Amino acid sequence: MQAITTIGLDIAKSVFQVHGVDSGGQVVIRRQLKRSYVLAFFQKLPPCLVGIEACASSHHWSRELQALGHTVRLMPPAYVKPYVKRHKNDAIDAEAICEAVSRPNMRFVATKTREQQGCLTLHRTRHLFIRQQTSVINAIRAHLAEFGIVAPVGRKGVEQLLNVAADAGDKRLPEVARACVTALGAQLQTLKAQILQFDRLIMAWHRSSEASRRLDDIPGVGPALATALVATVADPRAFRSGRNFSAWIGIVPKQHSSGGKERLGSISKRGDRYLRGLFVAGALAVIRYAKIHGTKRRPWLTALLARRHTKVAAIALANKIARMAWAMMAKGEHYKEPIALAA
Repeated sequence: MQAITTIGLDIAKSVFQVHGVDSGGQVVIRRQLKRSYVLAFFQKLPPCLVGIEACASSHHWSRELQALGHTVRLMPPAYVKPYVKRHKNDAIDAEAICEAVSRPNMRFVATKTREQQGCLTLHRTRHLFIRQQTSVINAIRAHLAEFGIVAPVGRKGVEQLLNVAADAGDKRLPEVARACVTALGAQLQTLKAQILQFDRLIMAWHRSSEASRRLDDIPGVGPALATALVATVADPRAFRSGRNFSAWIGIVPKQHSSGGKERLGSISKRGDRYLRGLFVAGALAVIRYAKIHGTKRRPWLTALLARRHTKVAAIALANKIARMAWAMMAKGEHYKEPIALAA
């Protein structure tokens, strides 16, 4: 047990798998651990390198093992998969993790703090309620459309439909259907109140974070995107450049280059889908504002909109915003307006 230097830990809900090697790469231990015995096992070991796939509950275990003096490295599962040898079980996965964590060119994921994970939980819960709200609205429209009752798209249209359901004198809607739509309307109001409450919590978290307030100064970045960035990106210096950061988000073209000939395809859409959606929404807001108030002070955006569709320009602008956000997070700087804007 004293010779173990590197461990691959395959985490799970109940039964974990350990694969440990010594400094020469020889296997020292292979065993299964029940969840309740994991920390007791690592307490008996001298400090060593522990590799874990960056998946559900991995940040919790990383913090717990670091508190015991171990060096923990989280890795994207896609980067561990090439080291898996035929078939798949927990022992083979743990061996692959142990091999991958020792590679000098492996990319690691920084461990998030409890506060960062709490903010992400806030964002994910709010996003879930928004999806449920959309689902309820679609159900209301679909049910009433079955009786020939339709309304314009938007909030006012939904209100018109709920007014029809609330009108007991409207005979187009059977009483059973009226009761169902009324129940959906009550659920919709509850969801709206919960979403509003989460918006307030996000704003409170935003005001308490200095980094989030700095990012809020970037055009196209609001409290929602700023807090999501601070909570998601534990260590911005893990990215070598702003382009690497935007590629991680998935707002750069795919590459199919070979033989010195560059071939760029469509946007990759890899990485964090939630962050990417917020960046694109922010870029569209900047473009919408520029179209209303003029784009003379933004020559780059003016030239781009002249030759590209609005949504294509939004992706390019989102890429630009992401690079600025990375630079500010990595260097701890404040937003500086371009010369064209400051003039």
